[in-house]
Amino acid sequence: MISYNPKDWITFIFRFHRSDTVRRLFPMIVLISLYSAGIAYLELEIWQLSAKSYVRNISVMHTLLGFVISFLLVFRTNTAYERWWEGRRLWGTLVNNSRNLAMKLAALLHAEAEERDFFRAMIPAYAAALQRHLRSEETRIELFDKLPAGVQQKMDLEKHIPNQIAALLYNRVLLLAEQGKLKAEHLFFLNLELQSFTEVCGACERIKNTPIPYSYSVFIKKFIFFYIMTLPFGYVFSLGYYVIPIVAFIFYVLASLEIIAEEIEEPFGADENDLPLGMISRNIQMHIGELI
Repeated sequence: MISYNPKDWITFIFRFHRSDTVRRLFPMIVLISLYSAGIAYLELEIWQLSAKSYVRNISVMHTLLGFVISFLLVFRTNTAYERWWEGRRLWGTLVNNSRNLAMKLAALLHAEAEERDFFRAMIPAYAAALQRHLRSEETRIELFDKLPAGVQQKMDLEKHIPNQIAALLYNRVLLLAEQGKLKAEHLFFLNLELQSFTEVCGACERIKNTPIPYSYSVFIKKFIFFYIMTLPFGYVFSLGYYVIPIVAFIFYVLASLEIIAEEIEEPFGADENDLPLGMISRNIQMHIGELI
């Protein structure tokens, strides 16, 4: 995720980062400019259509459809941002519940060094495993290097790693209750945080595995394409050859909104605008180490 100062306008205007839409759309902008130049040349020089030609009325269609396409793009961008923000909220919940669980366990197991070591390792491991699970990365063996002895052998890398870690946390708490180190009321006291781990995981998987409906995404792209392709026909009479940069700029604005929406609608990837899951996981590890 990109860190920036929202008040620094000059840097925003003249800075081009890796995922900037200008870089991604530059070939298409050049093609749109050439296409607009060709249409303008044909209408003004070859066909010599007059400003009173019926072709000029095409601009009326653009006026009517301009509101529709702007409404669709606003809805598209808002929907994508809601998915991005929900992902951030879920990981904020994971951070808070990890801290709460650590504080409760530290208070309940203040004299149990071995048990404290177990939870000190396992709680941050859940966040790290969830990060790799959501990014479809192969869970590295190094993830388990700091786990208590015997835990590595219980993990099956071919199965759902976050679920296995959550199950180990549950089993350890129940084992402590059977040994008398925790009371029955303590289980109810700890259940909320333990249960929230799998709830956060399930909600994140819902966002990741349920993209914007295909037909809706395709319709917006087709709408933008045909809208841009017909712009030069109607506006060349009033703008002349200035229609070339204007049509290219309109395409840049509309296509950029769609690209931005595509990038942020899946917030768990490794793009610059995606959530900083690695940083959040490291913060959880640091905080848990301080609490337990």
